[in-house]
Amino acid sequence: MKKGIGFCLVVMTAIAIQAQKPVVWNCSAKKLSDKVYEVHLKATIQDGWHLYAQQQPENFIGTPTTIKFSKHPLLFFEGKIKEIGVLEKSKEISLDIESWQYNNEVDFVQLVTLKSNVKTNLSGSIEFQVCTDEMCLQPAIVNFNIALD
Repeated sequence: MKKGIGFCLVVMTAIAIQAQKPVVWNCSAKKLSDKVYEVHLKATIQDGWHLYAQQQPENFIGTPTTIKFSKHPLLFFEGKIKEIGVLEKSKEISLDIESWQYNNEVDFVQLVTLKSNVKTNLSGSIEFQVCTDEMCLQPAIVNFNIALD
């Protein structure tokens, strides 16, 4: 099966994150059938850091991962974005807050169907925040553009 390669462009939202890049994003698409693709937005996270999941408990105070796909008249998105990884539920008792996060890696997967047989691109953005047990970096945004052909 064909795999479309895309690129992820990091847009920095704070000077502090420029010195530290604890997450590397790999954006790709895998053709499953005639018009169906599996889009992968994979985060590889450095040791000691964690990336927040899309869904969080009510008392969460950080920035959850948010994925936005640009509107495209030729694409249909099937279901919700799935997270493939080992979800860790963490609680900071002294502050009475909880978080749901990933260490090492997580793959955000979305099924996409083309409405007709054409070559096109899927673009969008990922907003995310990474932390250690001692500190958090400012939220950052990664823009992506993935070929579907």
